[in-house]
Amino acid sequence: MQLTFGSYNIHKSVGVDKQRNPMRILDVIDELEADIVALQEVDIRFGDRQSVLDLADITSRGWQVAAVPTKPASLGWHGNAILVRQSIEIVSVEAEDLPRIEPRGAVRAKLNAGGSEICVTAMHLDLSGLQRKRQFAHLCTNSRAPGVPAVMLGDCNEWIKPIGGERGLAAYWEMVAPGRSFPSRKPLLPLDRLMHTPHWHLDKAEVHNSVLSRQASDHLPIRVTLSLP
Repeated sequence: MQLTFGSYNIHKSVGVDKQRNPMRILDVIDELEADIVALQEVDIRFGDRQSVLDLADITSRGWQVAAVPTKPASLGWHGNAILVRQSIEIVSVEAEDLPRIEPRGAVRAKLNAGGSEICVTAMHLDLSGLQRKRQFAHLCTNSRAPGVPAVMLGDCNEWIKPIGGERGLAAYWEMVAPGRSFPSRKPLLPLDRLMHTPHWHLDKAEVHNSVLSRQASDHLPIRVTLSLP
């Protein structure tokens, strides 16, 4: 089985032109042609944390949403949500609080894809190196069940050193850094990454750099194709 995963920090749907345009974000997500997409910053940060994406618009494009809303008007847990193609069954969804100074979280979904159980965690990690280390250690411990193929992906805010065991990433996980994804107009930093358990084989990894994606958010999305033997 082969699945394509995407991760996209949508910057609350505000593009480099300073315009909030949710439909433009959904158009970029369509360009990914992915099966599963982790989203970050899907809600306005303050107040009632209102979602910047309309659920009806999302479902009309063939997606299900795996999420635990932070507040009634939200779509994501501290801004994190997972889009799943309708051909894949969402078995369960849970929210994860992360060690933090500012509010941070992750959302984890157990899925049934073609008869195989998999676990997918969407995350947005801290700007602080110490907090990131703690968050990586927490997620590496809690984001898999023994024997179940698992994937973690999102905006890791990691740019100073490669992610490794000394920074909190357990040896069990394999890290994929597709390339420079921030800022979107002139990418310099590989902030957006994917980690997977050894069950998977990496087929392809890339930063999705298109005319539209360079405008829609301050991050470019990543696209990673994995297969299970």
